[in-house]
Formats: sequence, structure tokens, C-alpha cells
Amino acid sequence: MFDLQALQQKIPRYIIGLSSGASCDGIDAVLVRLKGSGPEMAMRLLASNTFPYDEDFRLALLSEHKTDREICQLNFQLGELLARAALEMMKVAKEQNIEVDLIASHGHTIVHFPPPTVSKVGILQIGESAVIAERTGLPVVSDFRVRDMAAGGQGAPLMPYADWILFRRSNRTILCINIGGITNMAVIAPDFQKIFAFDVGPGNMVIDATVRLLTRGAENIDRDGRMARHGKVIDEFLQYLLDHPFFTKVPPKTVNREDFGEENYLRDALASRKEYPIEDLVATVTTMVVRTIIDAYERFVKPQYTIDHIIIGGGGTKNRTIHKWLAKGLAPIPVFTSDQYGIPNSSREALSFAILGNETICGTPANIPQVTGASHPVILGKITPP
Repeated sequence: MFDLQALQQKIPRYIIGLSSGASCDGIDAVLVRLKGSGPEMAMRLLASNTFPYDEDFRLALLSEHKTDREICQLNFQLGELLARAALEMMKVAKEQNIEVDLIASHGHTIVHFPPPTVSKVGILQIGESAVIAERTGLPVVSDFRVRDMAAGGQGAPLMPYADWILFRRSNRTILCINIGGITNMAVIAPDFQKIFAFDVGPGNMVIDATVRLLTRGAENIDRDGRMARHGKVIDEFLQYLLDHPFFTKVPPKTVNREDFGEENYLRDALASRKEYPIEDLVATVTTMVVRTIIDAYERFVKPQYTIDHIIIGGGGTKNRTIHKWLAKGLAPIPVFTSDQYGIPNSSREALSFAILGNETICGTPANIPQVTGASHPVILGKITPP
């Protein structure tokens, strides 16, 4: 019998965090030790790993034309893959004589229609928690975004809560920029009530999609930003990419992935510019990602906050061209990576959801109403017993 009260009272708690990001490249997993809750929480990262998807499953996740039947099957297929990742992390825990207490799984967002951009709101995340609980014999916390949306919020970004736990300093104001499939930024002030965060726009997802479309699937990413580094920016194409109403929308705001998907945002635009080298097209899309980050800082952050330094994380930090261009565009503010703070860039999202899962178990609200637009603080996530 699952005993929630006993889990709440356990010190410390050992948690596996799982995340499948918008880039659809695989599952990021962490094993963490956590003590306490809220601002008193103490965290130690014990292990991390990435479990890549095979190409067929990756393409199934990336497809923008999924049927109800396919979504239903993907939900259970991803649940099995998340369970396998969790079982591998449980082996790592066993080697360290650690008994895992719970799993926190973000799953994978299929569709997200946040308020007030659409008349009917909703979100669907897959990666069946019942499958994970059944395979591992552990309680699973999942589906973190829906409660915030039920309270009138955007359901995102949720990472700023974890960023505040991990990176806050009593005498500094820090800007955390997470470049995953989608890019978001968070001003981490010493005072929790002054946290300010929002989705900036698409990140790796549009760069990856550009490479995939132009190479007809032969390649999926611009490794180290090499293509972008050797290309020339096409000014009129860049202007087209930047001319999207989301970029000037005032926060709170969160990206609707469909707005920046291959069909709506890229395919026709790339097809009509076949005369340009692939390096130029990738350089232009990469410039868009960097420019939107810098513009968002200039437009929404700089007028309100004095930033002492910047921490960038997420898969986008592997792109050296993005890192270089960002550091130049945000100078003289020093730019660091999560790795320099002891948090692997690729693990940041999984770690964030481990922290959020801990708060769910403790009954601690972990949304930030001034960030998401929710009417009040709420406890995030649903608990699936073992």
C-alpha cells in the first residue's frame, strides 16, 4: 500500500527525474538526493544520463499529423521507454546502495493551447505514468502543467521554480536562459515574488527541423553549430522569421509549438529559397534564435532589472555558434553555462522536474503565478501509486 505520509516524512528522498524535450532526441534522466521543500530544499545531483530515441520513434514524435490512434499508441510506447530509462537509473542507484523513492516524469508535450491566445485552452502530454509505475514498482509524479492551466495560467514555463532553488543568490540577480527545443528565460531575483520568466520562442526545434528538411533526413542537427558558423545571414529571410507576432507579445506568454512547426513556419519558406547554400539557411535560422533571445532581454528584462550575470543551459549550449553569438550580443554581462555551476546542461530539465516532483509529494505549490498568469499558487502534478 502506497503511504504518502511516510514518503513526505522521509529524509532524504531519492528521486529519478525524467524529461523528453521538444527536440525529440531522447530521454534525459537524473538521480538526485533531496532534503526539505521550498526555499529550504537542499539538492545533490548523483547521476545523469541520456537515452536516445531510435529514428522511427523520433520521427513519430516529430510528426505534425498524428491520428488519435497514433497518439494513443505513442502514449504507451513512450511510457515503456521512460520506464526503461528509470530502471537503468535504478541500477545506478543500487550500485550506490540507494533505494529510489519516486519518479518524476515530465513526459512529452503533444499539443499545448495556452490562454489567452486561443478561445479553447488545453494541453496533452504523453508518456503513460501507469506504465512507469507498473514497470518500476515506484510512485510516479507526472502531468505537471495542467493544474496551473486549470487555475488560468499558461502551464509554462515551470523551470523557473527549479532555477530559483538551484541558482538564487542573496546579493545578485541572475538571468537563466534555457535553450531546448523551445527557449525560455527567467530572471532569478533573491525575492521569490520578483521572479520574472517567459518563453522566448523556438530554440533547437527550428534549427534541427531546418537541417532535417534541407538534408532530407540525412542529418538531424547542426553539430557544434558548424553549418551556421560557415554560413552568411540572408537578411530578407531573417526578417521573415522575426516577423512573428509572438516575439513582441508581452509576457506572460508561452510558445505554442504548432506556430513554429515545420508546416507553418519553415517548409514553404525554405522551399522558396533553394538557391541559397544550406549553410546560409541554417545560419539565418540560428541567427533568429539568438536575435530573439537578445531582443527579449532588451525589450522585457533590461528595463526592469539589472542583471549581474547570465547562466545558459539546455541542449542549445552544445551549439558553440549560439554560445559565441549570445556572449557577444549580451556583453558586457558575463555568460556562464549550467556546467560551470555543477548542473550538466543536458540534465537541467530532468533535474527541474525531479524538484517539482518533490514539491508535489510535499504538498508545496510550485507554480509562479506572476510568471504563468495563474490566479493563485497551486500544487503541480498528479501522483500515480506503484
